[in-house]
Amino acid sequence: MSTVHAQLRLRMSSHDAHYGGALVDGARMLGLFGDVATELCILLDGDEGLFRAYDKVEFLAPVFAGDFIEAEGWVTEVGRTSRKMRFEARKVIRPLPEVSNSAAETLAEPIVVCRATGTCVVPLAKQRVKR
Repeated sequence: MSTVHAQLRLRMSSHDAHYGGALVDGARMLGLFGDVATELCILLDGDEGLFRAYDKVEFLAPVFAGDFIEAEGWVTEVGRTSRKMRFEARKVIRPLPEVSNSAAETLAEPIVVCRATGTCVVPLAKQRVKR
């Protein structure tokens, strides 16, 4: 059932940087996945649903303020009230501070920074799209 798909792209700001060197906290990627999961539940059920749990999370590369991150998710399994999902976040643009304070480049190959799988629940009473 991987036909239900959602994607968002945004720039990490200095407010997202949590550590020295403008490093962004990995939890920020999970927040993005939560937003993607909300959209997936709305597309599938007409309701935001509730994120129940992550089964697996892998942080694969650092994210810095100024990076553009693309977060994508797919519904992989639909139960009576549960929706299993998989997520991937990729760095698609990075700043080039060594060139100038506003220089950036689009990456020829996006860098996968995080992958996760998890489960959302949409109570039967909230499901407006009937199957």
